Amino acid sequence: MDQLMDQSVPPVLVAVSHGTRSATGRRTIAQLRLAVAAARPGLEVVAAHVDVQKPALEDVVLKLAAAGRACVVVPLLLSTGYHVRSDVNGAVRAARKAGGSAVAAAALGPDPALVDVLCHRLTAAGAHDDDAVVLAAAGSLAPQAVADVEHALAALTARRTALGGGPVVAGYASAQEPTVPQACAALRAAHPGRRVAVVPYLLAPGVFSQRLDALLAPAAGTDAGTADGQALADVVAQTLCADGDIDPRIAALALRRYDEALELAAEQAREESSALVS
Repeated sequence: MDQLMDQSVPPVLVAVSHGTRSATGRRTIAQLRLAVAAARPGLEVVAAHVDVQKPALEDVVLKLAAAGRACVVVPLLLSTGYHVRSDVNGAVRAARKAGGSAVAAAALGPDPALVDVLCHRLTAAGAHDDDAVVLAAAGSLAPQAVADVEHALAALTARRTALGGGPVVAGYASAQEPTVPQACAALRAAHPGRRVAVVPYLLAPGVFSQRLDALLAPAAGTDAGTADGQALADVVAQTLCADGDIDPRIAALALRRYDEALELAAEQAREESSALVS
C-alpha cells in the first residue's frame, strides 16, 4: 500500500479490456490506451485482457509485483459484470498475495460522460432528435451489470427527452431480452413512420457491432428486417470508441477511475492508521 501512496512514482495504470478477435477492435482499444497515456504524461499505461488476447491480466499484475511496481487495474469495461467481480478482483488479490501493491478501479460505466459520447455518436451518425433509439448492449447474467445498463438507459432517455426526442429502449446481444432486432421491430410497430436509430453501448468494435450493420439493409423475412423487408434501423451509430476516433472523454474517464481508486486506497489507509492509534 505504501507504494500506491508514493507520489514520486505514479502506480502503473493497467488498462484491462475484455479482449477480441476483431482486428479493428484490437486496434481501437490500443488507440484508447495511447490516448489515456497521452492525456497524462509520465504515467505508464500497460495492456491486459481477461479473455481471448494476451497478455492475461493476472500475468501482468504478477510481473509488476515481482518488479516492485504498484498498479491500479482500470477495467475498460462498461459495467460491473463477471469479469470485474471475478477476474479483476482475483488478479488484485493474486498480486497482493505475491507481495505486490495493487488496487482495482471501478468499471467505466455507468457515467454521464458515456451518455455524452452516446449522444455525440447518434448525432454524428445522422440521427434526429425525434428518432426512436435502441441502446444496443452486450447483455449479461450478472444483476449489477444489468442494473448498470438500465442506469445508462435511464440517463440516455432523460437526455433525449429533454431534447423532445422519441422513445429509448434497450436491446441485447445475449443473456437478456429483447434482442436488438426485437427492440427495433417493436419500435417500428409502436411508432409507424418514426425513424429508428441504434447506438451501441459497446466500448469498441467487435463481432456484435459488426452484426448491427445488417439492421440497415436486411433481406425480407430475416430477423434483421420486418415481414415486408423494411430495414429495422435507419441509423446505426459507431461504438463509443471507434477506429481512429477516440473520444477524449473516454480517456479522461479512465483516468478519473484511476484517481478515484487511489483516493479510496488513501482513505482506507488513513482509517486503518487511525484505528491502530486508537
